[in-house]
Amino acid sequence: MKALIVIDYTNDFVDGSLPVGQPAADLDERIADITQRFLDQGDFVVMAVDLHEEGDPYHPETKLFPPHNIRGTSGRLLYGKLQQVYERNQEAVFWMDKTRYSAFCGTPLEQKLRERGITEVHLIGVCTDICVLHTAVDAYNKGFDITVYKDAVASFNEAGHEWALGHFSGSLGARVVAAEEELLKR
Repeated sequence: MKALIVIDYTNDFVDGSLPVGQPAADLDERIADITQRFLDQGDFVVMAVDLHEEGDPYHPETKLFPPHNIRGTSGRLLYGKLQQVYERNQEAVFWMDKTRYSAFCGTPLEQKLRERGITEVHLIGVCTDICVLHTAVDAYNKGFDITVYKDAVASFNEAGHEWALGHFSGSLGARVVAAEEELLKR
């Protein structure tokens, strides 16, 4: 059994207050297409979405990054075509707020996957070397098989992005694939 985890593909991370910029914007159609294909096949789809409180002095990211994905702001909306896919399929998507880099940290994600018998997670979104990476590390440590779509992840830092792609396969045993190659097999 497979699940798709879409990580932080929001307005703030694409072109908002903490933007990856054009590399993330270029993923718009691909991320929406991958998500729709998983939904059409009845797979479990998770929107793992960063959530912060305005001016939270206790959150470690407050010292590292400008305010982003603040509760109740348009920055937390899914970016572009993914928002439309979500709106058409809300009942089939598990929306999950997360407050740390990993989608597993402090969330019910592992429980939701285990209760469905899911053993394989597919990861797309941003940032390759931060939230996607930390989610992949936790998935590895929890025994899940991992697939990362190299053409459906992006980062602020191209060197970090490339390093993370290598780390996924070299250290986590993840399959790092192009979306079309993988999806044509399904």
